Amino acid sequence: MGESTGPMNVGSKSRFSTVGGSFLQYDLETEPVNFDYTAHNFGLKTQKTEEKETQWQAFERTVGDLIANAEDGVQYKVLFLGRHGQGFHNLAEKRYGTKAWNEHWSKLDGDGDLYWVDAHLTELGIEQAETAGEYWAKQLETEKIPTPQSYYTSPLHRCCQTAQYTFGNLEVPPGRPFIPTVKELLREANGVHTCDRRSSKSHIQKYFPSYRIEAGFTEEDELWDANVRESDSKLDDRLKTLFDDIFDTDPNTWLSLSAHSGAIASILRVIGHRPFPLPTGAVIPVLVKRTIRS
Repeated sequence: MGESTGPMNVGSKSRFSTVGGSFLQYDLETEPVNFDYTAHNFGLKTQKTEEKETQWQAFERTVGDLIANAEDGVQYKVLFLGRHGQGFHNLAEKRYGTKAWNEHWSKLDGDGDLYWVDAHLTELGIEQAETAGEYWAKQLETEKIPTPQSYYTSPLHRCCQTAQYTFGNLEVPPGRPFIPTVKELLREANGVHTCDRRSSKSHIQKYFPSYRIEAGFTEEDELWDANVRESDSKLDDRLKTLFDDIFDTDPNTWLSLSAHSGAIASILRVIGHRPFPLPTGAVIPVLVKRTIRS
């Protein structure tokens, strides 16, 4: 298996890498445009299997072998990075064009027709999340894909919705319940755009009462700045901090993260993966290695 490594932050003792060889999305020959994860087994490549073993069972065995033989200070996790379904902000950007959206409309609460502060899913967005859930159900039954052991979501409403519509009705093993943890640092690039200003903690608890909210989560959004948009470098630092937190505290291997286009692009940079833009509602799996340097 090949490996590509992300940057190491100054003062950091850990580095993340993408372990290649398992997913089509890692290969330069795979075009992101029009790539349909539901037509390609989430992108899992065909590999040698044992008798009566599915491709996902073979990959699960491979991951288990990596973990069993890992050196001290090395961890492996499989992450399913899911972009939220279409939100009303996506619809507004499509209506006005990206230039006008970034320069004007994104700074407003709405246009009198659409409202996009902490944007919710459109009907299409709900359908996209449900399509992901239906595909998960099919793969669980036919391909024996491992069920996520842990679920994480951005605190923004559209991601909380996407996680619910995708996983809320799946039949999962008793030991792997769908109880997402809301992580502040998993949110979209922050500032200026009102669609990325999150609602209160009480709002999340009201609409998603079964979700866990991480310790230290403030009642109101204290991070969003109406005048300053978060830079890519700051976003990468934030997502690197999030990943260190998850790898430090979660012993599980198979994780689902419901997030955003910008946040997922940042994650791919942090783990050394090639750029692979996702349309709304799409999913990309990655095999991630963390190495802690002594």
